[in-house]
Amino acid sequence: MSNADRCVNIADLEREARRRLPAPLFDYIAGGSDDEVTLKRNVSAYDGLAFVPNFVRDIRTLDLSCTVLGRKLDWPLILAPTGMSKLFHQDGEKGVAQEAERAGAGYSLSTMGTASIEEIAATSRGMKMFQLYPLNDPGLNRAIIQRTREAGFDALCVTVDCIVAGNRERDLRSGMTVPPKLTLSSIAKFASKPAWCIDYLFGDAFSLPNIGDSNSHGSASTLTAYFAEKMESNITWAMLEAIAREWGGPLAIKGLQSPQDALLAANCGASAVVVSNHGGRQLDGAAATIESLPAIVDAVGGRMEVIVDGGIRRGSHMAKALALGANACMIGRPYLYGLSAFGARGVRRSLEILRSELERTCALLGCATLAELTPDKVQPVNEWRSHSGTADRDAISLRQIVR
Repeated sequence: MSNADRCVNIADLEREARRRLPAPLFDYIAGGSDDEVTLKRNVSAYDGLAFVPNFVRDIRTLDLSCTVLGRKLDWPLILAPTGMSKLFHQDGEKGVAQEAERAGAGYSLSTMGTASIEEIAATSRGMKMFQLYPLNDPGLNRAIIQRTREAGFDALCVTVDCIVAGNRERDLRSGMTVPPKLTLSSIAKFASKPAWCIDYLFGDAFSLPNIGDSNSHGSASTLTAYFAEKMESNITWAMLEAIAREWGGPLAIKGLQSPQDALLAANCGASAVVVSNHGGRQLDGAAATIESLPAIVDAVGGRMEVIVDGGIRRGSHMAKALALGANACMIGRPYLYGLSAFGARGVRRSLEILRSELERTCALLGCATLAELTPDKVQPVNEWRSHSGTADRDAISLRQIVR
C-alpha cells in the first residue's frame, strides 16, 4: 500500500500536504482573505443540512454519469482551475489533467497555470475547460481564446470575481511571492522541507505560458502586485457578451453569487454559472456557496447549468449540492492537497476518496441515479430538529392515550 493509499479522507491528504510543503506555499493553498470567515463557512455550512434517506430501494447499479458543458462525465465533478500547480509538485497541471481523465471527471486549466493550453490538450482527451481571467489587453484575451479553440478545449470559463486581489493576510505574513524567492526571513521555512526544495530546484523553471512572454513574470514581487498589473478591473456584461461571441462554444461564468447576476449571465450567452466565492479568498463575509445555490438554481430555472464551487471536502457534500439543484461540483483544495503531498498519485487518491464517498452516500439515500437526488433528500438541520421534536411529543401523547 502506497502512502497515498493510507489516506482515507481529504483531511488526511491535507495533513500530508502540510508536512511536505514550505509554510508559505501551504498557506497559499489553505488560506483565505481577511478573517477567513467565508473560507470556514464554505465548509461548515454543509453541516447545516441533514439528509432524508429513503430505504427499500434498488441501488444495485449506481449511475452517476451526467453531461456538463456538452461533455459526458462519469460523475458530476470538475477539477477547478488553480494557478501555478508546479509550485506544489512537478507533476503540475499535466498530472492533474491526466488523473481527471482517468477518473472520468472534468478538468479546468487556469490562465495562471504553469502548463500551456497546448500541453494540456496533448496530455488529456478528457473534458477540458480553460479558465480565463479577463486581462487589461483585449488583444491578449482574443489570442488566448483563439489558442483555446485551436487546442480543442470543450469549454471556456471566465472568472469575474478577481477585479482586485483579496486581502490574503497569510500570504502577506509569509512573504509569498510569484515565483517564490528565498529571503533571510523565509529561507528556514523552505530549507525545512527538503523534498519540496529538491523537486523545485531540479524541476522545470517557473513560467506562466498562457500569458504571453513567460519570462516577464519573475519581477512580480507579490500576488497583489501581479493582479494589479495584469487583471482587468472593469469587467462589463458587454465584455462578457463579446467573449461569448468570440469563443462560440459552451461558456461558464465563474464567481457569481447572486440570482440577479446569474440571470444576467444567461442573458449574455453563458451556458453555465459557477457559483463561487473563490474559495473564500476574495470577499470575506460572503455567504457560503451552498447557501447561495438554491436561489440561483430557482432564478435561472433550467436556462443554464449550475456548477457549485467551494467548501466541498466530502462526497456527501457533493450529494447535498446536487440534491439542491447543482448540475455538477467543482473542487480545488482537495486535489491540490493530494498533488502537494504525493504528486499525480495524490490527485488520484483524492478523486478515489470523493467518488467512493459520493457513491456510498447516494446508495444510503436510496438514489441509484442523479435524477433521484432531489431536494427532498436534504433539509436544514434546524427544521429537522423542529420536526423531530414535534414527532417525539406526538409519540409521547399517543403512548399516553393507548395506556
